[in-house]
Amino acid sequence: MRLVFAGTPDFAVPCLRAAAQKGEVVAVYTQPDRPAGRGRELTPSPVKREALLRGIPVMQPENFKSAASKEALRALQPDLMIVVAYGLILPQSVLDIPTYGCWNVHASLLPRWRGAAPIQRAIEAGDTRTGVCLMQMEKGLDTGPVLLSQAIDISEHETGGQLHDRLSALGAQVLADGLGLLRADIHPVPQPQPEEGVTYAHKLDKNDARLDWSQPARALADKVRAFNPWPMAEASVAGERLRLHGAIALDEAHDAAPGKLLRASRDGLDIACGVGVLRIRVLQRDGGKAITAADYLNGRRDLVR
Repeated sequence: MRLVFAGTPDFAVPCLRAAAQKGEVVAVYTQPDRPAGRGRELTPSPVKREALLRGIPVMQPENFKSAASKEALRALQPDLMIVVAYGLILPQSVLDIPTYGCWNVHASLLPRWRGAAPIQRAIEAGDTRTGVCLMQMEKGLDTGPVLLSQAIDISEHETGGQLHDRLSALGAQVLADGLGLLRADIHPVPQPQPEEGVTYAHKLDKNDARLDWSQPARALADKVRAFNPWPMAEASVAGERLRLHGAIALDEAHDAAPGKLLRASRDGLDIACGVGVLRIRVLQRDGGKAITAADYLNGRRDLVR
């Protein structure tokens, strides 16, 4: 099979490897190099780096609005285009070019969590189950029929980063299964998504990470997990802005004002919430690195009673 792969971040790299094992990847499409790091130097995407290591030609159009960009794709004569976290909306005129259309690997159990940040939004919402769908792409945002899917449980203390890595590997497995069927001339049967249960995973923003102590502790603990490693939850604690790397919810009744520090010990910093208590166990001060609550208290003896 002549495959074209379109993807950009780390999440898509295992899928590119799976595609290269199952067919001939004749080109890789990825986002243009962007400034990154303190020097703001132009930096290639993780998918571009993987493609160059494999000697695969790389294409980096800003979009597919021009006739030339579509003609360049058509000239590759692709049997199938695989799209994984590419970062561009593909028009119908592009979706129609490959013989078998375009497949998308999406990190949720559709129709739940269509959109840009399905992994983090699932944890933030307190979901206990998620997965990966291999979808036949349509013009709409993640609306296409599902070809294959695989579900997994979300563990109680799993972070956004940890779930990202598991779903990235699972996505490669599901894609490999689909490509294996297609190579055997067995076409996965498209299953239309249900109309009920549609939710949207809006793009992450740094403002999402600011904790509101009036919310329930369990909801705040889910936010801390979801936004690790980015954008990382942050809050005002004992007069200091901290980034929270690890926290758990305690089902403890209290009559304190939300945001009040109830206890400070080696086990953590216990903060009163709208309902329950949030125990902060791993945190980061401005300009510092992630440390345990015990290490933090070594420099904040004023908090220990």
